[in-house]
This record gives sequence, structure tokens and C-alpha cells, in this order.
Amino acid sequence: MPTHSETRTLPYTAQQMYDLVADVGSYPQFLPWTAAARIRSREERGDSEVMLADLVISFKVFRERFGSRVVLWPQDKRIDTEYLDGPFKHMVSKWKFTDVDGGVEVDFFVDFEFRNRILQGAAGMFFYEAMQRIVRAFERRAAVLYG
Repeated sequence: MPTHSETRTLPYTAQQMYDLVADVGSYPQFLPWTAAARIRSREERGDSEVMLADLVISFKVFRERFGSRVVLWPQDKRIDTEYLDGPFKHMVSKWKFTDVDGGVEVDFFVDFEFRNRILQGAAGMFFYEAMQRIVRAFERRAAVLYG
């Protein structure tokens, strides 16, 4: 089960980075391997908002849709995602954005496992590089939007 965690300091605000990551519908515009995104529903729940979203991931011959529950915590500048359906056994990711001197500290964590052993093996071979590319894609998007 690959996991990846990373902390980066970027020259933006916590609000800017939170808004960028929370905008799941825009992911196909900049996120590698993301062919489509659809928001199924959004519901306010006290101090959080719960979004059900589908992403279509496309990589070479692999093309899969997966659904997830995205919990947005605007006051805490935190985003928690858990897997609902699709090609994974499980998948969770967590983002946390904290204002610091000179910008924002971005904490990112992901843990997942594919149902298909062949896909899981392939993912293990390029997992770290893929996670690096995804995090860098968010950084480049921030530079476009806020730079």
C-alpha cells in the first residue's frame, strides 16, 4: 500500500491554496492523468462541506472512474478525501494549509491500494514520481492563478 506525505512552503496564502485544491471541478485543466471531473453533490454540514465527486483517471491503456467523498473544512483550511467506488481497495488523502512567514505550509498525505494486483504493481513502480508530479501540478496552477 503506497503512502506519500510531503510538506512544502509556498509563496501564497493558506486561503489561496485551500481554494485551489477544493476546486475539484477544475482538476482536468491542470492535473496529470485527470481526464474528467464531476461534482455529484455538495452539502453544508455545520463547519464543513461534503462534496461527492467523480474523477476519470487516464494513463496509457488504463482509464478508470472513481468516486470520492471530499470533506472541506474552510475554517481549519483542511481537506480530507476518502474513496467511495472504483478501481481502489481504499484511498485516503489529506491536505492541510497553514499560513507561515513568507507564505503557506502545505501538508499533503495520500494512501491507496488498487484492487487489481497488476495495477498495484505498476503503481508501486512509479508511485513516488507520480505523487511528485501531482504536487508540482498544484504548485504550477497556484503560480498561474496567484503568481
